[in-house]
Amino acid sequence: MSAPATGRGGTVPAATAAAVSAPGRPLSSAVVVLSTVVAVISLGVGALLAVAGAAGYAAGAWVSPEPLSPGLIGAAMVGVAPGLLTLGRAGTWEEVRSLYLPLVVVMVGLSAVTLLNAGSLRVAVGGPLFLVLFSLGWVPVVGALALASVGCLAAQYRGPAAGPSRTGPVPVPVPAWSRPLLAVLGSGWLGIGAGLLLLPGFWSAFVPWTVNRADAQGLGVWALSLGVGVLASLAEDDLGRSRPALRAVPAVAVACGLLLAVRASDVAWGSGGAVSLLALLGGLLVTGVTGQLLLARAGREGAGRAVPGKPRGEAGPDA
Repeated sequence: MSAPATGRGGTVPAATAAAVSAPGRPLSSAVVVLSTVVAVISLGVGALLAVAGAAGYAAGAWVSPEPLSPGLIGAAMVGVAPGLLTLGRAGTWEEVRSLYLPLVVVMVGLSAVTLLNAGSLRVAVGGPLFLVLFSLGWVPVVGALALASVGCLAAQYRGPAAGPSRTGPVPVPVPAWSRPLLAVLGSGWLGIGAGLLLLPGFWSAFVPWTVNRADAQGLGVWALSLGVGVLASLAEDDLGRSRPALRAVPAVAVACGLLLAVRASDVAWGSGGAVSLLALLGGLLVTGVTGQLLLARAGREGAGRAVPGKPRGEAGPDA
């Protein structure tokens, strides 16, 4: 029987000690490379869509009745990119899956929406040359990234189930008081996303601005992915493992919030849909900021008790 690990004020239970050095599935380099590629593309394309939407131009791959929908899709792309760029710092799959799984949902979902609404693509209906060329490039790029995201996910699970045991930080569980709130937030995004994606004719009436079928389904894909990300982080029950997602969700909320503020005249703010959207975006912002603050506090406490009896930052005799 192994001896219990020591910690501040005594011993750490065997279960906690096992969690500190628990093995994890090694992170596939394919997942890291694809995430980086998607992040770079998202920054460029997302910035184009968001800036055009803020300026009042609908620059999406398909025809949109208003610029707000493609602009919000672009803002979400910009917001999630910084989190994707940090996946390479992780050592195990468990540390990135709460962000990578939503990425798969987005890429596969946008590819499906593009194919289902092929008749409304700019390349099919015509229009300004730039938008036609943008639409022409959107189709193969999104399709290729969707296939690659699924392939990398399969490759990740074809690898070894667990790597060698490694010492890592003590898990930082999700606070008990926040779990019901996270469940409501994740379920809200998931339900709205599923409704817009599967029943766009009905659920688009609740969107507080004018949308068509393609817009509703595109927004639904992003809402669905946000719900998957929040619920996946809740299932992980470890803020350290959810660190990339915690970086992404507040950035998405801020980017979308800024665009909504710029295009405030396009939104029916008195509707229930607008109130719900603000509440859900606010929930993302609070979730990300609170999670990062809790992680930072846990890191400071861990550093303070790393060498008992020594001031913080002073090395022990074996350093």
